[in-house]
Amino acid sequence: MYRFLSLSIILLLVCCQPAPERNCEAFKIGTFTFTTTIDGLEKTTIFTRLEHIEIEAFEEKKDTSSVRWINDCEYVLKKLNPKNQLEEKSIHIKILTTSDSSYTFEYNAIGDKRKFKGEAIKTH
Repeated sequence: MYRFLSLSIILLLVCCQPAPERNCEAFKIGTFTFTTTIDGLEKTTIFTRLEHIEIEAFEEKKDTSSVRWINDCEYVLKKLNPKNQLEEKSIHIKILTTSDSSYTFEYNAIGDKRKFKGEAIKTH
């Protein structure tokens, strides 16, 4: 009986937690920064997103991608001028949580099962 009661309490606590905040509409347009570690070095990308286009600046190079929104919190990026076969792959991005000035997201190349997480900070 004690096990059943303990299990019931644990399930109630887990099931009744509020869902993470997702105000994705606030992040459809704007200027953002995203920092990641590549070969042990921190690298920052700055990107500006409008409703259907995103311009990315990374290591003094600019690139433009189309943005196709699947729903309020998911979209697909496709480079407009890919320079190689790897850049031809579209990227699926899903916003997982939001705060006042940032969002946590999950992303992967379409067709690739590996998923990565990141955080974008809205600067404008």
